[in-house]
Amino acid sequence: MSEFSSKDSLLRCSSSTTEIVNYPDEVFINAAKIFQGIHRKKPPDRILVNYGSDIENSAPEFKDERSQRWSYELAFSALKYQDLLETILLVSGFYHSQPLPDEMTSLVVVMLYDFQYRKFQPRYLSNKDEVLEEVQEVETLLESYKTKLAAALAKCRIKYAAPTIEYILPETVRKQEQRASTLPVYAWINTTKASITEVFNTLKREGFTQIDSPSELDGYTYCMDHHCQDLLIFPAHFKEELANMEMVVNYQLILQDKSHSLAAHSVKALLNMDDDIIVASPYPDYTIAHISVLTSQYSSNIYVCGVKSESREEEMLDLFRSMECRNIKMLKESFTDIDPTDPRLQKAKIILLMPLCSGSGIGDPVEFILNDHGDTSLLQDLSQGYVSADRLNDLAKHQLSELNHAMKFSKVQAIVYCTCSIYPEENENVISQALQTKLEGIKGQPYRISPPLIPLCSSEEVESASKNFFKMEPSKISNGCFLAVLTREKDPSESFSAKDVLARAASKGLLDGIEVPKSSRREKKRSKATHKSSHGPSVTQAKINEFLNRENNVISPRIQQDPKNSSSMRKPTKLGAIPPNSATVKTTNGHAAISKMLERQPTIVRPKPEDKIVLKPVHIMLPPVMVPLSMTPPAVKIRSPVHYYHQRWHAGTRSTISVQSPYMPTLPKAPPPTAVRHPKPWH
Repeated sequence: MSEFSSKDSLLRCSSSTTEIVNYPDEVFINAAKIFQGIHRKKPPDRILVNYGSDIENSAPEFKDERSQRWSYELAFSALKYQDLLETILLVSGFYHSQPLPDEMTSLVVVMLYDFQYRKFQPRYLSNKDEVLEEVQEVETLLESYKTKLAAALAKCRIKYAAPTIEYILPETVRKQEQRASTLPVYAWINTTKASITEVFNTLKREGFTQIDSPSELDGYTYCMDHHCQDLLIFPAHFKEELANMEMVVNYQLILQDKSHSLAAHSVKALLNMDDDIIVASPYPDYTIAHISVLTSQYSSNIYVCGVKSESREEEMLDLFRSMECRNIKMLKESFTDIDPTDPRLQKAKIILLMPLCSGSGIGDPVEFILNDHGDTSLLQDLSQGYVSADRLNDLAKHQLSELNHAMKFSKVQAIVYCTCSIYPEENENVISQALQTKLEGIKGQPYRISPPLIPLCSSEEVESASKNFFKMEPSKISNGCFLAVLTREKDPSESFSAKDVLARAASKGLLDGIEVPKSSRREKKRSKATHKSSHGPSVTQAKINEFLNRENNVISPRIQQDPKNSSSMRKPTKLGAIPPNSATVKTTNGHAAISKMLERQPTIVRPKPEDKIVLKPVHIMLPPVMVPLSMTPPAVKIRSPVHYYHQRWHAGTRSTISVQSPYMPTLPKAPPPTAVRHPKPWH
């Protein structure tokens, strides 16, 4: 990041601020080259000012980021006032009286805009600035026509009844400039280099005070965003001061628009521990880094598509190393050229799509073009406050192509689609067309729209559109954005309740210790009927159904003792939450019981020799209390049955279970076959 004084670093956002910058000569040359490529070309019968041929126009060369931004801002400002500036040149007589070639008209226009912005006052240069002959020649000519140029401007203002030239612009453009001048600065915390607490402490030492709402931002204040917990908001006038702070220079605090943070957090919310991520575009760099920071504790890789040149790859790697992002991998192929069966991407479960869009929701189009490496020709439309139907159609076709290609990755389970556009043609319509498109030969369940996993607020600038889209309209505190999350529908064969989870675990042998007896003939017939009506479920599903039928009718617990340690018990495998109506195994003091089956008659299942001997759940039937026959008179009354109690533990608390032993009026001929024999007579 270039170092320069705070006075020289004052950037003006078109004509939306009152700061005056003495641009160096190289900025005018680069701005003229940019303007030559993006100016509006009129029909031959309406051409009054000729700009020459674009063939010989070379690409601009920037000394640093500051020079690049100034050049684009100056070119974009001249583009917004192209008609006005051409009129001034014609009315003042400058255009026809000066012997300048047509190829220099772009330089004249951008310098005229700067000249009138400075109230036709001379420009002051430092001794360090390089002097270019072309710029000096045009500047001398403009100063010689200063009076006529100012008079021509005054006539135009009178004609349009405009207090300032800003009122000549379309209303949409004026509102956009006003939003850009008041838009807060958003910055996310790079937690791989500094914790949130450390950042807060540093800001406190710098004199900043934390407040609760963006509407209260004033002076040295900041607040936390209500959507992203690592995103901070600062007043608009602190942008340049923040850019020079040590935390920003060291990549502990990253200045970036909020829409990118929303996309990064949406990806993070959908991610499992070892899932990989595909980022369809190599821009913007900070968004890729943000995803890496959010997933730094995961064993995930981030595959970035479209890094074609070695210089671009090295530039990105240097940045990511400085930000301590280590799980990013580069792919040279464009996203739409990558085979969905590529073996490198078989663990990828999420795709982030941030396709090229119109940027119609952005307050500062220049910042959008530079940071997101967008198409500079978009500035031509944005300078008029709208995007033409033809350009919207071209953008939508490209966006739909990327989204359709993303749906071809059979292993991918979710797609995050994000734009900075306010037009339905680039947002809802693209999503709707993609969901209606039938892709032949593609495996996997179809996609559906899911709500983004970010909390919504009730602020006026945020609205939750129908069909679970997340839209943020442009306002004084945020740019506009659109966010949609597409997830694959669940396979019905893989949708199981908690009871299904038990059944599936049992079919895989994970519930050893709970034996299931064979199903009855009636249950088998019922299973066959279910098999026919379900159009051939898998063998696993049939086993699950059979297990569930048996579980609902009979559960046969067992008890076995370990000869080495009779008190040792083996805990069952944890399978997640089990509904209250399912059989739950509890243990206490070397005994086990199944809570729902206390009243049922248990059976003893002998273990196989190769099985491990462990204690199993059992229902112990205590023998009834009986009076000897010799002491029982014929008319004796049967006394009330005796209740026996034992303790068990449930959910961390001790509870008492009452087991009622029925009294039998006559002695049984033989003990019940399933009763546990006591070694001695019961007293």
